[in-house]
Amino acid sequence: MELGGFSLSLAVKDIAASRAFYEKLGFEVFHDQQQHGWMIMKSPTCVIGLFQGMFEGNILTFNPGWDSNGQPVTPFTDVREIQKRLKADGIALLNEADEATTGPASCMLKDPDGNTILIDQHV
Repeated sequence: MELGGFSLSLAVKDIAASRAFYEKLGFEVFHDQQQHGWMIMKSPTCVIGLFQGMFEGNILTFNPGWDSNGQPVTPFTDVREIQKRLKADGIALLNEADEATTGPASCMLKDPDGNTILIDQHV
């Protein structure tokens, strides 16, 4: 099962302070939506999202259909297929994609330690 591009979505208190901090670690702004409370930053090997006031706690995020540069890939495993496989394996989902639809959708689950995982398809 291919989950797509991976990033860590960080719930931050002050997006400007977080941006400045991660820039000092070598990250560069990849997609700037700071005026909307979020941005995506990249280092040569990592992708993080900074999200202010959008959710509590950090989230492991996978994007089916995208690579680590947010570019479409084909073929890819649709989020609805991933969701079906997870459910068949007995994994409880916090929210589900509507299986009667196509295109962008998401599902969410928690790992055994309570870490939130978002499978967020944008294509």
